[in-house]
Amino acid sequence: MHAHSPATQKWRRQIASLWPAAKGSLAKVYKPCIRKHCPACARGDKHPAWLLSLSSRGRRTTRYVPQAMVPSIRKAIRNGRRIERLLLQAGPALLKEYRKTRHS
Repeated sequence: MHAHSPATQKWRRQIASLWPAAKGSLAKVYKPCIRKHCPACARGDKHPAWLLSLSSRGRRTTRYVPQAMVPSIRKAIRNGRRIERLLLQAGPALLKEYRKTRHS
């Protein structure tokens, strides 16, 4: 796609509209806390926590996500998946546009 073609501009607007974006997965887990005399942990109850799992260079890591950020992270992951689908469409679209302008 040419940098200023209508198709490229549309694609750029689609990508820009999908911010924030992230790659990974979000999971709610239950873990004991770090307080020594927590009554809930003493009963065997565990506390909910949210984890963001990421893979980079074949290594998996996790990060704690504050409860207040869970909706934003969910949206970012959804947007990241949408961007991946757009990127999968970009290669064939580039070829199609190249062939169209080459034979005009």
